[in-house]
Amino acid sequence: MLRIMAMAIALTIGVATTYVTPASAKEVCTERTRFLEQLAGSYAENTVGLGLANNGSVLEILTSKKGSWTILVTKPDGMSCVVATGNSWEQVPRSLIKGPSA
Repeated sequence: MLRIMAMAIALTIGVATTYVTPASAKEVCTERTRFLEQLAGSYAENTVGLGLANNGSVLEILTSKKGSWTILVTKPDGMSCVVATGNSWEQVPRSLIKGPSA
């Protein structure tokens, strides 16, 4: 949560940032390029995967070699929101993704 708040403060300079309060967390939203610049510069995070949700949003996962990660959702209107952040990301080998052979 502190990381999201730090990012929000960094992005509010010259940008209209929107705060939404689902459940107990605050969602931080702005232009996608602003997030990518901030995450690459401050956390060395880069996109490792993305997918299209049924509602037309794009879900994007960014990770760093140090293990930090961010989940970013870009809505059809172009607004991007950080929905989760964390540490200790581990890439799962493809052999484990296929599942057990039995």
